[in-house]
Order: sequence, then C-alpha cells, then structure tokens
Amino acid sequence: MSGREREPRDDGHPTNGAPAPDEARHGRGPSRGALIAKLEDLDRELEEARAAADEQLRTAQRATADLANYRRRVEEDRGASMGFANALLIGKLLAVLDDFDRALDHVPPDAHEGWLDGIRLVERKLRSLLEAEGVTQIEAAGQPFDPNLHEAVVHEETTEFPDNQVIGELQRGYRLHDRVLRPSLVRVANNPKEH
Repeated sequence: MSGREREPRDDGHPTNGAPAPDEARHGRGPSRGALIAKLEDLDRELEEARAAADEQLRTAQRATADLANYRRRVEEDRGASMGFANALLIGKLLAVLDDFDRALDHVPPDAHEGWLDGIRLVERKLRSLLEAEGVTQIEAAGQPFDPNLHEAVVHEETTEFPDNQVIGELQRGYRLHDRVLRPSLVRVANNPKEH
C-alpha cells in the first residue's frame, strides 16, 4: 500500500494512516464515541443474557415445582389406593365380625363354656385387629339421627323418645379413621307430639 491510500478507521471512516484526532490527542486506542457505542452494545448483550438466564431460572423453578407436585400426587394416589384396598378388605372382615356378633347374641343354652370362650377370644382378636387398623364403631343408640353415620331402616311412632333419635341398632356401623366404611342400620323415633 502506498502512503496515499487510506485505511479505514475503527469507526468506519477512512484515514490517511494518521491517528484520529482523539487518538492523536490522547495517544490511545478507539475514540470515545466508539467506546460508548461498544459499551452500549455490551450493556444490551448483558441485559439480553440476564433476561435469558432469568427465563431459564424460571423454567427450572417451574420444572422443579412440577416435579415436586407430581411426586406429592403420586404419593397421595398411592396412599389412596392402599386405603381403598384396605377399606375393601376391612369391609369384608366386618361381615365376619357381624357373624360373630349374631352367633354370640344367640348362644344355645347347652353350649359348652370352653367352646364359647374360644369363640369370644377369636371375636376379640378380630375386633382388636380391626381397631389397630383404625376401624372404630359408630355410636348409634340414643344418638340423634345423622344421615352421614346412620341409615334409617325403620321409623317408629313413639312418644317415649325425642323425634329423630336412634332407638335401636339393627347392624353396627364402622369408620376407618374419619371415613364411614358402613353406616349403622338403625330404628329411628318418630314422635308425633313434636311435629
């Protein structure tokens, strides 16, 4: 290149090889305007990188929360499935307990006492096993009728009991923890004086 040809400057303006006025004055690199433009570009790139990083962080946080929620739902579903399976099995065992109750309510007078003690022992073991699993009997007789706990099989007209009081239990009801497994089948007073 001859001395007459011009080389482009950093800011895009042709030069004759002599430093730009700012460069000549300070004896340094690019002009102040070029540095400001470069700084603005870098600031813009930094903001874009921060925005992208923030979005990736939010995406990661959402994914982490979604995973935690999924795990919680799976555990709840597993617990509900096990509870449902337990409830089905316990419901079947309640029928056996009902048979024991009926048998013990109608013991023949000539029954051998040792045999009867054995039957009572088996019934107590079954009841204890169910109680250990969270099964409790629903109180019925003498209680106000509650359709959530009791199923009225018979309404008896009587003045001896308050209206809508359970006056007899035909079949015991049970709960598994707070959930009703089977409502009590009951007789309910229908007091005409209170109508």
